[in-house]
Amino acid sequence: MAVADTLQSLQESLQGFDINDLDFENIGSWPLVIKVVAWSLVFIVCIGGGYKLTIEDALANLDRIETEESKLKQEFKKKAFEAANLDAYRAQMKEMQQSFGALVGQLPSDTEVPGLLEDITNKGIDNGLGFESIDLKSERSAEFYVELPIQISVIGSYHDMGSFVSGVAGLPRIVTLHDFVIQPVKDNKNKLAMNITAKTYRYKDDEDQAEDAKRSKKKKRGRK
Repeated sequence: MAVADTLQSLQESLQGFDINDLDFENIGSWPLVIKVVAWSLVFIVCIGGGYKLTIEDALANLDRIETEESKLKQEFKKKAFEAANLDAYRAQMKEMQQSFGALVGQLPSDTEVPGLLEDITNKGIDNGLGFESIDLKSERSAEFYVELPIQISVIGSYHDMGSFVSGVAGLPRIVTLHDFVIQPVKDNKNKLAMNITAKTYRYKDDEDQAEDAKRSKKKKRGRK
């Protein structure tokens, strides 16, 4: 009943109302319904403006902080895992250093190359091969090592050549074999001639690295 009376009162207050009659300098004279509507609109505008100016920026900042928090959590997990396995990493690093040292120890220095040539020659003679030539070619520089090619020409049986190749591969120094070429000997059907390239390596020392730096500078100057 009270609601019906209120609605009837509002209808009566709006009877004969014309929006052009509103006087913005005398808001107090406006009908109650218009006041309620006006204040509602003002309230909505204030709420919308406040959301735009404060809450929206705060939400964007919150999203940024949550994203950063997620990244930090991932970094923390990674570092926590590394910290938990630090001893294992140190042991692995020590093992790698030992392995690296052992490999470097298998690389001949300049002064050991003649001894390596002698070892290769002895392997061939011990396996019944005859040497036509064994020549040390020019060094070839790579990123971390220097390659020393050795061109070898021998004559013998197929079995003897197989034993020679196996013996060279088993030397205490690192030697790799490349470019096999085996042909029959014209004057002796029971013999074969083999040309093969043996490659050994040495680790680059400070002098080699300095020389590489000089070559690099020369190349850059030549390009200019």
